[in-house]
Amino acid sequence: MFAWHNDKSRSVGVFTALNTYTVADRYPICRIQETFTQLSKGKYITSMDALKGFHENVFIPQTNKFLRVITHCGIYEYLIMPLGIKNTPSHYQRMMNTIFPTKLSEGWIIIYIDDIIICSYPWSLHLERLPRVLDKGIGANMKISLKKCNFGFEELKALGHIVFVLSLVIDKNKVAAMLLKAITQNKE
Repeated sequence: MFAWHNDKSRSVGVFTALNTYTVADRYPICRIQETFTQLSKGKYITSMDALKGFHENVFIPQTNKFLRVITHCGIYEYLIMPLGIKNTPSHYQRMMNTIFPTKLSEGWIIIYIDDIIICSYPWSLHLERLPRVLDKGIGANMKISLKKCNFGFEELKALGHIVFVLSLVIDKNKVAAMLLKAITQNKE
């Protein structure tokens, strides 16, 4: 099955049965309120997005048999982490946190699954931190989507909100999209 996103197709498996029998991985994903408290401490914000985030993870060969997808062209096995698996977000968050542990504990970088947000003040400190994060990402063979990067802004959209110096506003476009989805899914 293929889903379309930004004029590109992505393969998507339906793993409902597998997810039913999968033990939930309770690895914590950052809490949004703490994230925004952290963001409010910086004047300059950079956001980066991992390119094909989940698809950069390779599975252990023994697990591939559980990821079979039947199509009209045959049976296929995923060799990379597909979308739709119950524990994918937790697994990916854990991986990202192991790439950037020191920076996370210092409190100036936020990792939300495949989004990396750096906040700093003053500008010279922000410029010092960027290469440190990029070097760590390169060392882990991570690829960044340049189209989705925003470097050194005082205001930008991040995690469905508009963040600017010591303030935060909900992105109206995200709210409208959620309301529209709720309306279209209403069966009455």
